[in-house]
Amino acid sequence: MKQSNHHIMQVYGRTAAKAAALADQLETTYCTDAGNMDASANVYVIAVSDEAVAEVASQLILHNKLVVHTAGSVSKDVLKQASRNYGVLYPLQSLRKEMKGLPLIPLLVDGNTSDDLTLIYDFAQSLSKQVQKANDEERLRYHLAAVMVNNFSNHLYTLVQDYCKQTGSDFSFLLPLVQQLPERLADHLPQDLQTGPAIRNDQATINKHLQLLSDHPQIKNLYALFTKSIQEYYRKE
Repeated sequence: MKQSNHHIMQVYGRTAAKAAALADQLETTYCTDAGNMDASANVYVIAVSDEAVAEVASQLILHNKLVVHTAGSVSKDVLKQASRNYGVLYPLQSLRKEMKGLPLIPLLVDGNTSDDLTLIYDFAQSLSKQVQKANDEERLRYHLAAVMVNNFSNHLYTLVQDYCKQTGSDFSFLLPLVQQLPERLADHLPQDLQTGPAIRNDQATINKHLQLLSDHPQIKNLYALFTKSIQEYYRKE
């Protein structure tokens, strides 16, 4: 928002030290008491964990001010007690404060009324080149898909890194392989990029892999599960 030349008027947070640190980074003020919140802003953004959105919203009395949350799995209606005008500004991206730069951030938006939706959509367009309207159900489906392609795949990387460490292999040798797949997905369907012993029905290699994983039951179970899934998917096709 700051990089898009919006003026951040204030940071509101539970912990003074963290709120002050973010306010300093954004060159603005902060408060830890909802009663001291600046009432002159155009948009109030609740950017907290999904499970905390309702609790934070319940502390706010913003009347007709536009309030949005940034959660993928939370209904916009949890904001109805905070204001008569509310909606969602959901970034479909993994964002962490230690990131050195901002990646492309697709935004899914929704609003309580058509006017609110228009305002939020226009605001989102000032932040991102990829903006799409999505109601609660549609946004939840995107959230589910994001969990699978991002969180689940990262967990698999974690398990493989542990395996490499335990077996004396160098995980960094796999990084070029890991990095090229997302690049190819920009121009190809994922089902057209599938390789490996499962799609070839190379049972001899599959059995060797399973034998290697005898002392690694968690990865072995996943290997067997993915192998079966790949074979069933392409047998169906």
